[in-house]
Amino acid sequence: MASIAYHRPASIDEALELGRWPGGARFLAGGTDLLVKLRQGLERPRALVSLRNITELQGIEVSDAGADIGAAVTIAEILEHDELGRRYPLLQQAAGRLGSPQIRQTATLGGNLGNCSPCADTAPALLVYGARLQLQGPAGRREVDIAEFLRGPGQSCLAPGELLCRVRVAPAPAGARTVYFKKGRVRVDLALASLAALLVLCIRPGDLFDAGFQLSFAAAGGIILYLPSRDRARLFLGAAKRRSR
Repeated sequence: MASIAYHRPASIDEALELGRWPGGARFLAGGTDLLVKLRQGLERPRALVSLRNITELQGIEVSDAGADIGAAVTIAEILEHDELGRRYPLLQQAAGRLGSPQIRQTATLGGNLGNCSPCADTAPALLVYGARLQLQGPAGRREVDIAEFLRGPGQSCLAPGELLCRVRVAPAPAGARTVYFKKGRVRVDLALASLAALLVLCIRPGDLFDAGFQLSFAAAGGIILYLPSRDRARLFLGAAKRRSR
């Protein structure tokens, strides 16, 4: 096996420049998937570009305006962030089902999404929350919806040399209820199937009942399926009560 150059840039710009390494380079975050592929000979880059020392890819910011999460943030850091869990419980529920505690200390949010695996635990939750991803490459910065980013198993909208930098999530709907379900052979296994759901129920003056649903299925059939709520179901509670008598 040919030797592989290893680089530890301190900025996104430096990482992007190293990403043009002759013979091909791969960005390395947690490495939980990439290092396995290297050992199996499935990947043969001439250089690895570590993202661990890049401050711009770190940090979690949560406010009334939403959440901003660096792509190099580990799954363990997501689980340890109390305010993120309070405002976005579905993301923490999904993150808590990713691998073992040891894996979660190393695996990153960007790596989990960037693989575009149908069994990526965080993808269904972020689809339900309508996350947007900040990308940066030789052509500059751009922002895309996560549904646009995930094009299929192992396929993303990343252009050559482009890097996933941050994940941005709008404020969750008030009164939302969420659930994350994952089915694997064992608890720490890859998902055979998973489901993320967000439900908003609201009773307004006049006994008007609103229901908004967001559903995302993953792993089943090798795809990630997102079912957005385009029209809210509206039912008059008074009529519903009369029918139930």
